[in-house]
Amino acid sequence: MRVLLIWMLLALPSWAEGEKSGAFDYYVLSLSWSPNWCAYEGDARDSDQCDARHDHGWIMHGLWPQFHSGFPAYCPTNERAPSRGMTADMADIMGTSGLAWHQWKKHGVCTGLSASAYYALSREAYERVVRPPVFRKLDKEVKVPAAVVEDAFLQSNPDMEADGVTITCRDGFIQEARICLSRDLSPVPCGQDVVRDCRARDARFTPVR
Repeated sequence: MRVLLIWMLLALPSWAEGEKSGAFDYYVLSLSWSPNWCAYEGDARDSDQCDARHDHGWIMHGLWPQFHSGFPAYCPTNERAPSRGMTADMADIMGTSGLAWHQWKKHGVCTGLSASAYYALSREAYERVVRPPVFRKLDKEVKVPAAVVEDAFLQSNPDMEADGVTITCRDGFIQEARICLSRDLSPVPCGQDVVRDCRARDARFTPVR
């Protein structure tokens, strides 16, 4: 019986549903390389984010409240849900209004902020981070060590430390750069459950279309 209980506890997800809104330690700003996402998922979904009229590079996947271990999600809140206009206004940096809505529903409700304040803070966080311009200069797909992508972010943002940035991979592609920020959006070290760098030495990186 004891072994079964331990197994059940270990199987629990790392996020905590129903946590008190506004109770968290720091933020994770997640930046997704749009051409890669389109290659492994977005094109198959026929996502507007991947339409040829756009030239998205690093877009904001989300701004996530984070504990030093784990993260809150789907917190109860008395704040009103964002309007369609509010989510549509975020599409320029998030790719689609649908993603902006999902991020509010799962993460924004845990910040203790109103929807408009959460989106404003998200935009401020996105604009504070310098996205390395070198990746927009690619004219063909390349294979790079994930560490090269991390180094590019560190060189473009001298106030960041290596333990405050992590790079993830998916399906053989560079997926995201995740940057840890304080509540006032200053760089901070990531918790141990966030610092899980992709170790691929030949991850695919697709150019902006």
